[in-house]
Amino acid sequence: MSAFKLKSAFKPTGDQPQAIKKLVESLEKGVSDQVLLGVTGSGKTFTMANVIEQVQRPTLVISHNKTLAAQLYQEFRDFFPENAVSYFVSYYDYYQPESYIPQTDTYIEKETDINDELDRLRLAATTNLLTRKDTIIVASVSCIYNLGSPVEYGRNILELAERLSISRETIIERLIQLQYVRSEFGFHRGTFRVRGDTIDIFPAYEETATRVIFGPKKIEKIIKIHPLTGQILPSSIIYPPPSVTVPPPGSFNSVVIYPAKHYIADITSVGDAFNQIREDLTKQIQKLTAAGKDLEAHRLKQRVTYDLEMIEQVGYVNGIENYSRYFDGRSPGEAPYSLLEYFLKPYNKNWLVIIDESHMTIPQIRGMYNGDHSRKKTLVEYGFRLPAALDNRPLRFDEFLTRLPQVIYTSATPALWELERASATGVVEQLIRPTGLIDPAISVRPTAGQVGDLIGEINKRVTKKERVLVTTLTKRMAEDLATYLADQKIKVHYLHSEVKTLDRTDILDDLRAGNYDVIVGINLLREGLDLPEVSLVAILDADKEGFLRSETSLVQTMGRAARHISGLVIMYADHITGSMQRAIDEVERRRKIQLEYNKRHHIIPQSIKKPIREKLTDRLEKSWVETEMRPILSEFGNLNIEELTPYDRKKVVKRLEKEMREAASLLEFEVAAQIRDKIRQIKAIS
Repeated sequence: MSAFKLKSAFKPTGDQPQAIKKLVESLEKGVSDQVLLGVTGSGKTFTMANVIEQVQRPTLVISHNKTLAAQLYQEFRDFFPENAVSYFVSYYDYYQPESYIPQTDTYIEKETDINDELDRLRLAATTNLLTRKDTIIVASVSCIYNLGSPVEYGRNILELAERLSISRETIIERLIQLQYVRSEFGFHRGTFRVRGDTIDIFPAYEETATRVIFGPKKIEKIIKIHPLTGQILPSSIIYPPPSVTVPPPGSFNSVVIYPAKHYIADITSVGDAFNQIREDLTKQIQKLTAAGKDLEAHRLKQRVTYDLEMIEQVGYVNGIENYSRYFDGRSPGEAPYSLLEYFLKPYNKNWLVIIDESHMTIPQIRGMYNGDHSRKKTLVEYGFRLPAALDNRPLRFDEFLTRLPQVIYTSATPALWELERASATGVVEQLIRPTGLIDPAISVRPTAGQVGDLIGEINKRVTKKERVLVTTLTKRMAEDLATYLADQKIKVHYLHSEVKTLDRTDILDDLRAGNYDVIVGINLLREGLDLPEVSLVAILDADKEGFLRSETSLVQTMGRAARHISGLVIMYADHITGSMQRAIDEVERRRKIQLEYNKRHHIIPQSIKKPIREKLTDRLEKSWVETEMRPILSEFGNLNIEELTPYDRKKVVKRLEKEMREAASLLEFEVAAQIRDKIRQIKAIS
């Protein structure tokens, strides 16, 4: 079994070594909850990578959105190139949940556009967990959603080995039970093809295919092939199964084929589940009829009867997850299986959870259950689903907590909840940046004449080729201020939620490149926002208490100026609020520690010099975004969709859907989101 091996050209510096030491020591002592308070730019991800290498435990890293999860996935993959680093997020490019609006009698059918590449990565993550201990999974909060039983998933496998006595027909039958589709022409993930005495299998979680060659009575050879060219690949990439019983295991290739889907019903052992479904169906019909809901009762009977027939015949139906409680053997109200169970099954509590940007991720996890429950409760009341559908849900927050092993919460501004959880051992602080940079100085100035004062400060930075961020309280203020600054010959742009996701990234890149000197926005504290050229952050109306001017928001916003040696924060306010004072005190506390450290170690701070981050696609020899995506978006942006025939609209949608999936497969979610919006616009017209 491979061990975690960290590969990096850098060694822990600053106070990273003491943070790593404290975290590891507490983990070894069995401490359940720890907080890593790491300032912006202190290298929290590198610290956590060192912790993983030292404790040698499978690890789940949870982030609060796909984009940051993708960034963490790339970083951990670079740190651990020899280990199994997986990416687990929602596999939908587009997701419209099933719902019903009683007020207008509107039923909205579930509509999804599943990204095959993200589905493969999800399946690869669970497969890695069941076969390799050296696994790191970077996940979004989708990790708390119903996933299907890990027992059924792990039990429904096909173990093959050279010299194993098994017929070709038996393998074909077993592959169909594992939800693989026989396809002689379209060979893609989740399919297999038969050619004479050869079966080619394309596992749903891999990028290579497996060829099984039969002799008269047994398997002669198992090889890996390229799914497109058929080229034979090195046999070393075949993962050995956890327990192959055929002798001798040492000198022959062997492979395990896991199911093509996480939800799988064993049609040979679902009799009890079917009986329970029919019994619950009868009870629910009686309940609806007694309430005078004859239409709802008829609707429910039709839906459930059809679903059961599909499951009996093919072992699967769209929406089978709504019956997962029956197949999992769970009681009504019992928590569903999630990715956490895939850790718990093989490792019990001997694994690690890292919750990144915990001040954002924890509230998101806490809020998932209620919204899902409200929507499904309406579906049940109006006869679209059995009450068991309520048990196809995300974990409640208390259920999530009971499943956690030891946890490390990482944030520059941890919330009170995390701090209280870690109160027994205190907070591990990482306040020293490897470059010696200190937190920005803070100046509080009156609101009278604030715009004129701000323009003067901006002009100082422009002459030094430095950048400025300005935060306001409303979108209108952001746009009006940006317009006024532009009239003063300042290169400026505004940024808020109505600016498209892809455009936001482009605007920030243009700021770094010098096409803009100033960005005006409402909420410029986004975690992971990396702008080393910014030397000034101006906060207008800093004394207006609320979410945007809370202690946490202020500290996060001020941190945007912490990557420049001349970093300065100006708060325009007529009085100092409690949030302002606490934020100022915290930043001053950090500055004091950083200055003392630099003095003691004779460190001269250096501004961060960082090239504008390449997109993942830019690493390709042929830039897909430049050669394919940009021209398409430009072409369709100027196209009058209403003038197209319905047939031409379908062609445009089909082409865009292909590009959307390609973007998402390259982790370019912002590009995919823009294409998705264009597809919705065209479909709405159609």
